[in-house]
Amino acid sequence: MTHIPPLDPNVAARKGFRESEERLKRFWKAVHVEEGEGGWRVLLDGRAPKTPAGAPLVLPTEAAARLVADEWAAQGEFIEPATMMATRLASTAIDRVSRARNAVADEIAAYAGTDALCYVAEAPPSLVEEQARRWAPWRDWAQRELGVALEPSEGVIHRAQDPAAIARVKALALALDDFALTGLAAAVPLYGSAILGLAVAKGALGGEPAFDVSRVDEAFQESRWGVDEENAARTERLREEARLLDRWFGSLG
Repeated sequence: MTHIPPLDPNVAARKGFRESEERLKRFWKAVHVEEGEGGWRVLLDGRAPKTPAGAPLVLPTEAAARLVADEWAAQGEFIEPATMMATRLASTAIDRVSRARNAVADEIAAYAGTDALCYVAEAPPSLVEEQARRWAPWRDWAQRELGVALEPSEGVIHRAQDPAAIARVKALALALDDFALTGLAAAVPLYGSAILGLAVAKGALGGEPAFDVSRVDEAFQESRWGVDEENAARTERLREEARLLDRWFGSLG
């Protein structure tokens, strides 16, 4: 993901702002959205922020613009980039994905070749049953609804998938617009699964439920050994990303 867009492009350029080097203070009071040329803009006291590459931050729908605007409105005295995932997604779509769609789709398709839902355990029986209950329906869904037939294998030994299935995943990714493709490119590595990423992008599964499906193995280990504070915090951070992705795809529909 790229850095969030500078708040004021003129001030940011003059200061050479970098997220890691200085904290930029909030300088606006009011945030609203406005329809204009090419889509919807977020306005800060009437001024439109830009992407890191200096492009207009224009969203395809009012709902997507409001999702981004809510992040700007929620900032306190200083900007917290970690809380602005929708802004980062929008900037990435405009600055990077729009110029590298084929490469992004290749990366997404590569996950189908090692999809987490296709690596099933050999033991213990309780984990095998839980994986079958939570994962098999989504492998079936992908084959039935998307024409993506991925075969499971036991253990961790890699099993090559049908090249036609990988090509189909790439075609599905390329059929999305830049903003949805960006969301998919964020969702697939989050879940470790092209199937789950596509299910969320298509609205067949919610972002947070997909996260839970992707964590069957981890949840099983936690039930046995417990959860330490650091891992719990990391899980909650990733869960929040999954929730945001759900809202992101919903705002584009």
